[in-house]
Amino acid sequence: MSARPIETASESHDGPARDVLVRIEGLHKAFGDHEVLKGIDLEVRPREVVVLLGPSGSGKSTLLRCINFLEEPQRGLVEVGGTRVICGSRGRAYRKAVLAARMKCGMVFQDFNLFPHMSVTENVVDSPVHVTGISKHEARERAAALLDQVGLSDRADYFPSQLSGGQKQRVAIARALAMEPELMLFDEPTSALDPELIGDVLKVMKDLAASGMTMIVVTHEMGFARDVADRAILMDDGVFLEEGTPNQLFSNPQHERSKMFLRHIIKDNRDAGEVSVSDGSGRLL
Repeated sequence: MSARPIETASESHDGPARDVLVRIEGLHKAFGDHEVLKGIDLEVRPREVVVLLGPSGSGKSTLLRCINFLEEPQRGLVEVGGTRVICGSRGRAYRKAVLAARMKCGMVFQDFNLFPHMSVTENVVDSPVHVTGISKHEARERAAALLDQVGLSDRADYFPSQLSGGQKQRVAIARALAMEPELMLFDEPTSALDPELIGDVLKVMKDLAASGMTMIVVTHEMGFARDVADRAILMDDGVFLEEGTPNQLFSNPQHERSKMFLRHIIKDNRDAGEVSVSDGSGRLL
C-alpha cells in the first residue's frame, strides 16, 4: 500500500455529526507465513453492539487486538473515533496515531489480567493516573463510581486473590471504563468463568449496551448475542463469512459452514431454551 499521511488525533475528524465510530478497510494480519486476517472490512456506528462469532482460530481475537494495536496489522486502515492509522507505516506520526487510537479503546480479556499486588481500587485507579495524568483523588472518585456500577463497592479494598472469577472480570470491566473509552472490546469475557458466575458479568455488559456504549464482543454466549447485539458477524478462516441481525443469522444462516458452527455452539444450550437455529426451511438444526 502506498504511503499516505497519517492523521493524528489533532488532525482527526472528531465531531457530533460522526456516524461511524470504527472503520476498518482491507485489514491484513499474518504471523510468519500464517495469514490470520485476510482483508477485513468493518464499520461500527456509535452505540452499536457487534458480536463476532466463529470457530477457534478464525481470527476474532486477533481482529480485536488489531483494533487497539496490541497486534500491529501489516496492511489496511484502522480508524477509531476519527483517528486514522494506515497500517504498515512507521515513524513518529504513526506511533502518535496508534497511541491516540488505542486511548479510545477499552479492552476486557478472558483472563482478567489484574495486578495481584494491588487492591481492587488500585487496579482501577492505576491507568488513569499514570496514563492520562488525572489526580489520584479524581481517579479514586471515578473508581468508586465504576465499582458501584459493576456491583463491587463492597470489594473496593479486596485483592484479586480474594475475589471470584466473575468479580475479577467485573473489576476488569471497571478498569477499562476508567479510561473513559469511546469503544469497548470484549474478548470472550465469560469463557474462563464457572457457569454460575457468568450471569453477573453479562448483566454488566447488557447495562453498558443499554447506556449507549459502543461494543465489539467476541463470545459464544448466544443468549447475549440474541438479546443485546445489533449485529452478529460469523468469521471463518480470517474472513467474514456472513452477517446480519442475530435473528437473521440464527434463523436463516446462508452458508453450510455457518450452519455447522451454529449447530455445534447451540447444541449445549438447547435444553436451556437459549437459541434455536434453522436451516432456512423452517427445520431446526
